Amino acid sequence: MAFLSPTKKNINLHTHVTKSPLPRNPVLALKDPNWKMAMDDEYNALIQNKKWDLVPRPPDTNAIRSIWIFRHKEKSDGSFERHKARLVGNGAGQQVDIDCGETFSPVVKPATIRTILSLSLSKA
Repeated sequence: MAFLSPTKKNINLHTHVTKSPLPRNPVLALKDPNWKMAMDDEYNALIQNKKWDLVPRPPDTNAIRSIWIFRHKEKSDGSFERHKARLVGNGAGQQVDIDCGETFSPVVKPATIRTILSLSLSKA
């Protein structure tokens, strides 16, 4: 028979998260614990993956602002999965050849690559 120490606490991994409404701005999002956790997760992932370096701003450059995008992620059956917050650059004010050159950021999911490879092998 096993006994739990009185200092150990049982952790419930099946907590029910209620679906919070989409916030209109980051200030409102920070007041909701669900959205704050989503924002913290995004920020920590960016730091952990070393996605940026803090550098001094050169005097002759325009700063690109960042914005938060808030979404409800859903499972394949359409049920609510989690709150998702993304921090993205807002390039709306950029001017080509002044603030940036040509940019391209390919994003491909592994399932897409497998599908294309499977189709190409079946046609060969």
